[in-house]
Amino acid sequence: MRVLVVGAGPSGLILGAALGLREHLVTVVDRDPGPTPDGVWKRRGVMQFEHAHGFRPQVPFLLREVWPAAYDAWIAHGAEPVTVETAGQAEVPMGMRSRRSTFERALRAAAQRTPGLEIRTGHVDSLRRVGLRVVGAVIDGDEVEADLVVDASGRSGRLLRRDAGIDGDCGLAYVNRGYRLTAGAEPGPLLNPLLWVGNYDGYQVLVFLHEQGHFSVLFVRPTADVGLRSLGHRTAFDAACRTVPALASWTDPDRAIATTDVLVGGALRNVYTPQAGLQNLVSIGDAVSTTTPTAGRGIAMACMQIHALLGLLDHGADPHRLAEPFEMWSRDCIRPWVEDHIVLDNESVRLWQGNDIDLAHPLSSTRILDAAQMDDRISPYVGGYLAMTELPATLAPAQPLARAVYQSGWRPSFSEGPSRDELVETISGLSETRTVTA
Repeated sequence: MRVLVVGAGPSGLILGAALGLREHLVTVVDRDPGPTPDGVWKRRGVMQFEHAHGFRPQVPFLLREVWPAAYDAWIAHGAEPVTVETAGQAEVPMGMRSRRSTFERALRAAAQRTPGLEIRTGHVDSLRRVGLRVVGAVIDGDEVEADLVVDASGRSGRLLRRDAGIDGDCGLAYVNRGYRLTAGAEPGPLLNPLLWVGNYDGYQVLVFLHEQGHFSVLFVRPTADVGLRSLGHRTAFDAACRTVPALASWTDPDRAIATTDVLVGGALRNVYTPQAGLQNLVSIGDAVSTTTPTAGRGIAMACMQIHALLGLLDHGADPHRLAEPFEMWSRDCIRPWVEDHIVLDNESVRLWQGNDIDLAHPLSSTRILDAAQMDDRISPYVGGYLAMTELPATLAPAQPLARAVYQSGWRPSFSEGPSRDELVETISGLSETRTVTA
């Protein structure tokens, strides 16, 4: 089968390589030619390339299963597997410490050595169609035939116009900066081996620990909060880090050096887009779903999609009508995560604006997880949700238990550090140094 994959991001390369290893003839096309001979790679069109990323277990699981050479290349590029011990069991994989740029470099390197896979630098002008059947694409004016076209063009792809089933501004904005620990310096506070999270009155802070001592710091705020907008400036960002105790430890100049400027994450949306309903065409990855990056679900959901798509093909699904069963699976297994994010983000904005938890409506997933601090009977319901091996609905039986916790008057405490107003006072006027928007 001749396969044309539009987009050489993680989704396109992983699926393309897996199909190539299944002896299909695969061409992956992307405008980005990849790293230059001296290693420089701007990755144009991919805003999140240098931003913080969390890699859940779904990512290494999929690579080891369908493209082991890419997993080995990832390790060779410095990625660090993370495992956790569980009672009475062996160590369980938790995820990978890695920057997004390290991950993509490893995939590109492995792709160059994968039989049946060709990477072509170019721009897809349009799809070639005969009625409702896609028969290829026009690439830089050349007509290319294909038996299957895969849209892996990402959240900003314009391969074809489709109406989103869900589409909404998440109401959140974030700024991100990369650092690296100096030789011999230990990491700062961690919630688990992959990250630290601080919840404050009016904003949130996250630290993602990457490979080889690299880490990223994020401030997340309501988009409408103009008072915190100056965090996008270097001097304000640095002052905020000094003010938040945990970040002061992480970013102490004697312990860490900045490796990027302050990068602004923009146009954050929670989106689920159904398949286009055309034969010989299937969309995957961010072309199907995007969520707010704070939970680190994006690449994990893409890997879940790839695994499901390959499973359909391996079990005899008609490749020309692959979008139909894949859409049924995606609606059941991907859309609920987007819906979950919409609830979480809307609630975060409400709470950061000073509102209380709304007990007149079902509690969000986060509120149920928080309530587990006070009622151990909730804990058995949360593991699958946190690991994304069970859908958000798995928390439904814990709703009455969590509701009782909040009806008692309990609320989770804030992390040690300044309130929103105190942080605004700290960074006020510190905006003379402009930042870089990725």
